[in-house]
Amino acid sequence: MPTELRPDDLELARFIRPGDTVVWGQGTGEPLTLSESLVAQRHAIGPVTIFLGPMFSETLRPEHADRLTFLSMSAIGNHRRLVDAGLLRIVPCQLSDVEGLFDSGVLKSDVVFLHLSPPDERGEYSMGLLNDYLKIAMRRARVVIAEVNERVPWTFGDASLDMAQVDCIVRTSRPPLEYSSRIPTEVDIAIAGRVAELVPNGAVIQIGIGAMPSAILNALHSHRRLGLHSGMVSDSVVDLVQSGAVTNETKPFDRGVSVAGTLLGTRRLYDFAHRNPALRLKPLSFTHNVELLAQIDRFTSLNSAIEVDLTGQVNAEAVGGKYIGAVGGQVDYVRAARRARGGRSVIALPSAARGGTISRIVASLTAPVVTTARSDVDVVVTEHGAAELRGRSLEERARRLIRIAHPRFREDLERQARAMFGPIF
Repeated sequence: MPTELRPDDLELARFIRPGDTVVWGQGTGEPLTLSESLVAQRHAIGPVTIFLGPMFSETLRPEHADRLTFLSMSAIGNHRRLVDAGLLRIVPCQLSDVEGLFDSGVLKSDVVFLHLSPPDERGEYSMGLLNDYLKIAMRRARVVIAEVNERVPWTFGDASLDMAQVDCIVRTSRPPLEYSSRIPTEVDIAIAGRVAELVPNGAVIQIGIGAMPSAILNALHSHRRLGLHSGMVSDSVVDLVQSGAVTNETKPFDRGVSVAGTLLGTRRLYDFAHRNPALRLKPLSFTHNVELLAQIDRFTSLNSAIEVDLTGQVNAEAVGGKYIGAVGGQVDYVRAARRARGGRSVIALPSAARGGTISRIVASLTAPVVTTARSDVDVVVTEHGAAELRGRSLEERARRLIRIAHPRFREDLERQARAMFGPIF
């Protein structure tokens, strides 16, 4: 049985050795009592590395680099201050690879912090707000410490958590982190309307997090018989389910059940998920499994980007040489949708940035980063229309993308396209 400790009695130097890598849950799943204790006690512990997903807390700051090294697959959220200080080490990888990297030992997981719900009437704990790669990371961990928070929802998952793998429990009662996206703009809403036209009734959708994804989900309320299989879900999913649009009846597996890996929202989402058998949190090996998702007819992936070039290459990671995004699950979902019968993959983005002064449809990517290859891209959507790219020549792709670019930049893009393709353009 795990040893129980009060938060005030938690001396992490008893468990963490200098040179260890500590892993905890991404996003709202961060166990704040444990992570804050690590920061406060870092001088007593010695130098350690922390592996992180997207971060939305105030826990980590540049000055903590005096003892901590920050390793992440993402620069999303509050990682920005670590990026600006040149302190975030990025591991560029598809989410479908993360469990394998931990399982093989390529990514270290000497100590794992969990954030669990209290047990149910059968004595079973749940993973609470996320069920992504932590169970795999636990396999190679020397120590597993669980923060059991009475305010974390009890959620259904893939299998019961084996508490024999947990060495120590710290019981807490504090609000878990919450995430709220900004209010969608008129451009977001216009894009959402165009995306919704591409989603058929009966489709099983994957969608990201943020203002535009929220607008897209709102635009799908009149759809019917939709299914949901996504890496992360937000409060907007609650509205979509309650509108009657989501039934999950067309799925070949998990029929009647929405599937996600992480809850990234507010108390409203957490209350919706609590003891809800119609929502299950499953690990990356399931949520991002290309072979599995390709079996779903009309699987539809809905993702965004920072910029798209005239050949269809997608950059969702960097701006001006600064890493601000992630490879994430985009490639996994794009490829699954491309292989599924009747599947669609949508890359949606505003046509311009910074008040209309910078085009997001570009002749060549401004960052040396290709997140999704042009051979994988299906359709690109801006507020000016949809460019169907699958099966089109490079020259035809350029023509279609220029048509959906911001009008202010179309003439210059045409000039650059003629220089690229010559007289055939």
